[in-house]
This record gives sequence, structure tokens and C-alpha cells, in this order.
Amino acid sequence: MLQSPYKEKPIEQWEEITTQLVNDHPLKTDEIVDIVLSSWNGIFMSDIGAGKYKIGKDIFPKPQIMGFLLNELIALELSKRYPGKWRGDITADEKDLVYLPDNYYSIEIKTSSNDKHIYGNRSYAQKSSRSKKSKSGYYLAINFQKFESGAKKLPQITLVRFGWLDHEDWIGQNAATGQQARLNPEIEQKKLLVIYQGE
Repeated sequence: MLQSPYKEKPIEQWEEITTQLVNDHPLKTDEIVDIVLSSWNGIFMSDIGAGKYKIGKDIFPKPQIMGFLLNELIALELSKRYPGKWRGDITADEKDLVYLPDNYYSIEIKTSSNDKHIYGNRSYAQKSSRSKKSKSGYYLAINFQKFESGAKKLPQITLVRFGWLDHEDWIGQNAATGQQARLNPEIEQKKLLVIYQGE
């Protein structure tokens, strides 16, 4: 398991640590934002099916589907820009974006149609098994608008953050049937650096 860069560090130093982690990453924030936004826009440019249907015109997917498409397009765009260095996950123990030269810099993507929060499934609040990917490491957090009935504008990316989260940061729901894990707002603020904010 990766050792937390925040281990035994006071909370007052967390933002400085996050900034250093982001600066040390092989992907620069401007390029991350460019890939996210171009991938999002690409969703609405794609034709689907023999009828060449368009998302946002003929099809209005739920947020989970939009998040899935965005995740896949980001991985494809990154592997196209850096063949042999970046690719999408293949096995269950890999992060969403795999950095082949050094897995330390691999990235997990979290998307949400919430205004400012991201969520994980219940497993994020549990310790990883050997067969599953580590819940600690670099995270790309993306918030976007969902389709609104009768809206004339396409939904937009509202917030992109980049940083590091540890598996201990995730809080599971108390209910036995709860399927969601969340983050303390202070964790989101100090361990995820805002690299893009929409209008």
C-alpha cells in the first residue's frame, strides 16, 4: 500500500503538500484540463447507431453514463497523446489511468453531477484486498451538469480538481444497505487542488 504523503503532517500543511504533489506529477494541470474539456465536448460530437443519433440532441444519458463515457474518452485521448506511457485500465487492480513508467503516478478518476462533491462506492471506505486496486494515490475529480428537461444549453464541466486521496479519507454510509462513500469537506478542500472552474 502506498504511504500517505500526509502521514503525521499537521492539517495546516496539507494544501502545500497537495500543491507539491500536483507539481511533481508528469501531467501538467493545463494539459489535464484540456484533455477533460475536449473529451467532454467529444461526447456531444459522436454519432451513435445507424441513425447517427447525437447525445444532447436525441439521447440524454443519466449522469452515470456520462461519467463512464468521459472516463473512457480521457483514457483514450491520453494514450493517443502518449503511446507507451499512458493507457486506460485493463485489470481490476489498476487505476483508471495507468502511467506505465511508474505506477505511483497512475490516476483514479471520479465524476459527479453534484455541484462540488465527489463520491465513491462503498468499497472505497474499506481496506483494499490484494485483487483490487489501491484506493490511495492521485485522483482526478470532475463535476459536471446533468441534462435538465427543456434546457437549451448542453451540460458543462463545472469543476476539475487534481490531487491525492488516501483510502482512510473515504467515509462509508452507516446504513447496512448504503452503497456510497463520501469525503469530509475539509479533505476535498485541502487534498484536491482546483485546476478548472466553469462559469
